[in-house]
Amino acid sequence: MKKIVILIATFGLFACNQQKDKGNQQGDWIKGTEAEQIRTIEKQFRGFDYAMLETGYRYQELFWAGQDQNWEYAEYQIDKIETAIKNGLERRPKRTASADHFLTVILPKMKKSIQSKDPVIFNKEFENVTINCNRCHAMENVPFFTIKTPIDRQSPIRK
Repeated sequence: MKKIVILIATFGLFACNQQKDKGNQQGDWIKGTEAEQIRTIEKQFRGFDYAMLETGYRYQELFWAGQDQNWEYAEYQIDKIETAIKNGLERRPKRTASADHFLTVILPKMKKSIQSKDPVIFNKEFENVTINCNRCHAMENVPFFTIKTPIDRQSPIRK
């Protein structure tokens, strides 16, 4: 009998929590069939523009990490740039041809410069990254997305 009371009490609490959670749900905007819901979610992730938004932020952080000689933070940023681009390519595989050289040649060179912990080598490779960002933009028919070395620091992260 004691086990039955505990079991009923447990289900009662679960049911109350379920009702309480229903009133606080935030996901009611994803409606329709499962396929329609997936399309809605995909739309929120968008195409390659969000990948570039993140890449631009991390590009700036990479630069300042190198200026601070905060090599661990620089390595973190270059890894995140690679991840952002790869995630963007998963959503927009037609961009692969433009990004391939960047992922297979330019980023590995940048990683090597970070591992050298030499600010002169880092700055040279960072300039190479910048040039290749602009080349990729030209190949994607958006040459007006001109990338330049950051001037103003926006992040509070410092070494």
